[in-house]
Formats: sequence, C-alpha cells, structure tokens
Amino acid sequence: MGLDDASLTSLAVLGDELRRRMFDVIRREHRPLTREEVAARVGISRKLAAFHLDKLVAAGLLRSHYASPSGIRKVGRHPKLYEPAAEAIEVSVPERRFQLLADLLAEAVLSEAPGESAHDAAVRVAGERGRNIGAAERVRARPGRLGAERGLSLAIESLDGLGFEPERSTPTLVLLRNCPFHPLAAKTPELVCDINQAFLAGYLQGLGSDATDAVLAPHPGRCCVELRARASATGGDGSEAACDRRLENQQ
Repeated sequence: MGLDDASLTSLAVLGDELRRRMFDVIRREHRPLTREEVAARVGISRKLAAFHLDKLVAAGLLRSHYASPSGIRKVGRHPKLYEPAAEAIEVSVPERRFQLLADLLAEAVLSEAPGESAHDAAVRVAGERGRNIGAAERVRARPGRLGAERGLSLAIESLDGLGFEPERSTPTLVLLRNCPFHPLAAKTPELVCDINQAFLAGYLQGLGSDATDAVLAPHPGRCCVELRARASATGGDGSEAACDRRLENQQ
C-alpha cells in the first residue's frame, strides 16, 4: 500500500473505536468543536475526551486552537477547539470505494457495445448497478409507495453505508458530503461525476423513489450530485405536505 510513517501513525490512532467516533463527529460537523461538545456527542467525560482529542492532534488528524466557538470576542480564556487537519493523509478517511469503481469500469470494458464509447458504457453500467442496489433495498425495506421526503429518508440510510455521507439540508434536498471515488474525481471529474449521477439516479429508480432526482450540482468539498424532490412532486413551498394539501383540495 505504500503507507508512510505518518499514515501508519494515523491508522494506529484510528484503530481505537472511541477515537474513530470522535474524529467522525468532528469531521461531519463542518465547524470546530470544543472538548465539551465532543464529550457530549459520544457520551464520555470531558477529561477523557481531552485525552483522546490530543492524541488525534498529535497524529496529525486534527488541529486545535483557542477561540470563542461563536466567533464573538469575550473577556477571559477561550476554550480549545478541534477541527480536521487541512492536510490529507494517505489512510482514506472518509472511506473511498475504489473497488466499486473498479468493478464498474471493468464491467463497462467487458460489455461495451459496438459504437458505444467507453464513457457511455461506464455510465450505462453505473446506472444498472445503482438500479440493482436500489431494488435490493426496496425488497429489504418494503416501503410501499414512496413520496419525495420518504424516498430521500430511505436513500440516506443506504447511501451512508456506501460512503456518500448524505446530509439532509432541507426536507426535500439531500447533499452528499463525500465522493467515494475521490481523488480519481479530481483527475477525471466529467467521467466520475457522470458515473455518480447515473449510479444515484439508477438507485432511486430501483428504490421506487419516483418523486426524486439525482441532479448534477458540483460544489467544492462534496459529491457533485444532489438528491432533490422533483418539482412536480412538491407544492409551491417545496414540501411533500403541501402537495398532499393540494391533492385534498382537488378532491
């Protein structure tokens, strides 16, 4: 794997389950956290949290500084804040899904039809794989008819396990905080983004979430795709409840 000493140290530190949870809490928060906040999130004492947080800092996974959490200048000593280190490490945190991407590309090469480009073949295979995974999840969950909000809720559960780190921004919008195929996405963004969109659109189709779409919406620091309710599936205020009220008024 070619791991250097710093990466091996980071991997060893994250071998502790509690530290992994603490690191994940801070990484997902998208803002610096105090020792007290981290301790409360994982259910341990402030003293124990401080011990493990400083271990994460020493390993280069976190960085710390003293400041007011609210950003408002106050008299007295500021608390110590922790946030992810700016420098990337070789150990993949968050998780990357290179095996899935490799499988998709290999299948695309083997199944490429006459006149079909490699790019189009990869997108086609990604859509098929997404539909298969979505269909399997539908069989498992037996959700019945899915509205936009329910469909997004069910998608969040599965996509978190696939490494996309979904985050509910609004009732009808899910942001994907991680691209499982990064850093390849940085080298071939058009291909990887098209694969992501096809995979996620296929997943929603297989899940039976017909009131939602996987939309390309590139943004630095997260996946290039967002999951949204279709305009036709929501009312004027963008909510599924509004759609239900409109249907009631028509009856």
